Amino acid sequence: MAAITFELIHTDAATGARAGILHTPHGKFLTPLFMPVGTQATVKTLSPHEVQNLGAGVILANTYHLFLRPGAELVRKAGGLHKFMNWTHGILTDSGGFQVFSLGDLRKISEDGVTFRSHIDGSEKFLSPEISIQTQAALGSDIAMAFDECIPYPADYDYAKTSTERTHRWAERSLAAATNPRQGVFGICQGGMYEDLRETSAKFIGSLDFAGCAIGGLSVGELPDIMYRMLEVSTKFLPENKARYLMGVGTPDHLLEGVLRGVDMFDCVFPTRVARNGMAMVSPETAPRGRLVMKNAEFTEDFSPLETNCDCYACRNKFTRAYIRHLVRADEIFGLRLLALHNLRYLQRFTANMRQAILADKFSEFREKFFTAYVD
Repeated sequence: MAAITFELIHTDAATGARAGILHTPHGKFLTPLFMPVGTQATVKTLSPHEVQNLGAGVILANTYHLFLRPGAELVRKAGGLHKFMNWTHGILTDSGGFQVFSLGDLRKISEDGVTFRSHIDGSEKFLSPEISIQTQAALGSDIAMAFDECIPYPADYDYAKTSTERTHRWAERSLAAATNPRQGVFGICQGGMYEDLRETSAKFIGSLDFAGCAIGGLSVGELPDIMYRMLEVSTKFLPENKARYLMGVGTPDHLLEGVLRGVDMFDCVFPTRVARNGMAMVSPETAPRGRLVMKNAEFTEDFSPLETNCDCYACRNKFTRAYIRHLVRADEIFGLRLLALHNLRYLQRFTANMRQAILADKFSEFREKFFTAYVD
């Protein structure tokens, strides 16, 4: 059996939204699923046990950061990422491509790969499809990502076409470099904000022997309507029997629109990043746009939980909005931890509820109810 397989369980009759099972060497996980981001082999402020108790099945670790520090060879000697960070479920490692290409003037792209300067000490480094895949093999993740070029926004057509064609050649090289039998490799579709390039890329990546297909280069500054259109073009041409992963998306409205268009997997730093900035994610029925800014004075004497129907550690143990506001304003780490636990649990519950709606052929009603309350 392949290291990574996707089992499609049910497709919503009205919308085509998908519910499935992702099979990995470290367990099987229900989709749609949201993957918390553990950039440096840790989900910020939380223990692996806490993250697991939230209901998370797969987490994401960052190849670029681990390549630089502590180095893939050290992680390999430790027994791989699972043992190194004491995580027993699934791990997906990104290729490092997005981080490298976000360095701007600090990197130089060639057909061979990318030369860049470390953000840690300024030393010169090099990443190629082969080095990225070898690094991820040493890290021992369940899912490795092909090395690609993330096209900036905006980008003109010629640049997007040249970049997408390079990503396709790098995809083939990534597959050829894969040697870990317990690791599946996902390809990444690109194409910028051009429908014909998105279609071409989806067809090409979907035709290769990848374990799954990711859609990259979205949520990079474009308007939501453009993102949804590019996403729809992409998923239309991807294989139905492989998992589809929309990279870097983690707000409930974008998750809904992604699932509507046939996406199975998501990741984003959003829930933990906004927690560190003092924001709680809640249902739109609780607060407009589903956000509570805990520094606001309105919560000074609010002794209710963040959300009354939430089963996260913070809400279940009756930590009040007033208390959490105090912790946030006092820069106490416990406040950030409570918000991170709450936000990640919120998204785990949200994806589970989407799955139930799909299985009941009621995804349209679920989506409509959400957006009716999701007002400015």
